[in-house]
Parts: sequence; C-alpha cells; structure tokens
Amino acid sequence: MTIFFHEWKMNRRSTITWSLSLAAVIILFMSLFPSISRDADTFKQVLENYPEAVRKAIGVSLNSITSLLGFYAYVFTYVVLCGSIQAINLGLSLLSKESRDKTADFLLTKPVTRGQIITAKLSAALASLMLSNLIFIATAWLSIKVVTDGVFEAKPFLLISLSAFLVECLFLALGLVVSVCVRKIKTVLPLSLGIVFGLFIVNMFGSVIGEKAVRYLTPFQYYSSDYIIKHQSYEVRFIIIEIIIISVAVAISYLLYTKKDIHSV
Repeated sequence: MTIFFHEWKMNRRSTITWSLSLAAVIILFMSLFPSISRDADTFKQVLENYPEAVRKAIGVSLNSITSLLGFYAYVFTYVVLCGSIQAINLGLSLLSKESRDKTADFLLTKPVTRGQIITAKLSAALASLMLSNLIFIATAWLSIKVVTDGVFEAKPFLLISLSAFLVECLFLALGLVVSVCVRKIKTVLPLSLGIVFGLFIVNMFGSVIGEKAVRYLTPFQYYSSDYIIKHQSYEVRFIIIEIIIISVAVAISYLLYTKKDIHSV
C-alpha cells in the first residue's frame, strides 16, 4: 500500500490538471450547443460545404450533429483522444521512470516482489484514470442539464461517457507493456503522442474509406457513439477484443518485469 499511495501522490498533480482540462473542454463545447440547435439548418448548410471525406475524418454526421447526443458524441471523440494521451503517459511512466530517475535500486531493495510493485503502480494509475473520468462525467452531466433544462436520454449518455475509461484502460496496458519492452525511455511524451495520434489517424483513415476491418486496428473505433445511441449498448465483440488485448499486455508486462535485469546506478 505504501507504493500505491506514493504513486498516487506522484500522479496527483497531473491527474488534477487532466481532469480540469477535460472538464473545461466539455463546458466550453456544450455551452455552444444552444446556439447550434437554434440555428440547426444554417449550421448544417455550413457543414455541407465541406467535402464528405473531411466530414467523415473529423467525425461529423449531418444527421445527428445538431441533436444533443450527436453533438456530445462529436465533442467526446476529442475528449477520448486527450484521455488516451493521459492513460498512455501513465502506462509508459509506471516502470520506466524508476530507471530514468535512477530510483530502481532503492525500490527493488524494499521487501516487496516485482509483481507487487507492478500491481501497486498499476492500481494507482487506474485510480487516477477513474478520478479523471468521474470528474469529467459529473461535469458533462451538469453541463447537459443546464443546456437542456434537465431533459435528455441518460443511458446512452452514460454509455458513451464510460467508453472513455474503457479505451483509456487499453492505452494504459499498451503503455505498460511498451515501458517493459523498451530498455530505456528518455522522454515519455513524444512516444505517447506518436502511439495515440498514430492510432487516431488510422481511425480517421478508416472512417474516410469506410473499411470496417480497420475498426479492429484502433481502439478509437471500438465504441461507436452512433451504435451506442441507436442500440443503447456496446458491441460485445469489441469488448472481448479489448479484454484479450489488455490481458495479454498485462501478462507480458508481469512476465518480463519479473525476469528483467535492472541495471544499478
């Protein structure tokens, strides 16, 4: 528990920063919704001037963009992007920062196993993501209540909102396994941005060409807001795929870290 609380304290400032940033984004965009809904026809006409490929790439659907959930789903795409960067930053830094900051020797002399170290650090990272998502969902809920006078469909809203945490868990696991496999990570941010934006570009490319197989290659396609709004549920096959990916990534991380040579200072 000492490692957990120490890790939690180390992540506290960045967690608060990310949480407030995501809350500010949703407040800003949802404050625009009343004016958009009032001038829905004009707004659609403006969007129609953009090429269809561009609209698909940025996730704009003319049929739903002026509805509450449609607009929220569009904004949410970029919230998930930001949350994914936070998650993979946490995953990449969980174990690599001990070598980078030259504190691995001190940590490994403690009466704990390497498996316990990973478990404590991973638990702290999950707690940070949970806090960020709780703050975001609460802020989004209040923002929507304000702009709609409290009338909206709660279930699809919650399903869409909770999908961010599911995507972030996958990126956290990916970051963890990369941090174990790569011998030394000097700077976390460039690597995390490269992975996240790379997969996001794959997501945009898949949307443009309409190739369904691309959905299996990027976590950003696992929880389609259009599907959630229509069916008020997740697609089971993508939940299964995510569980498999996370399980394999975490298992590999535990296996490699328990056998890895940690170089002394």
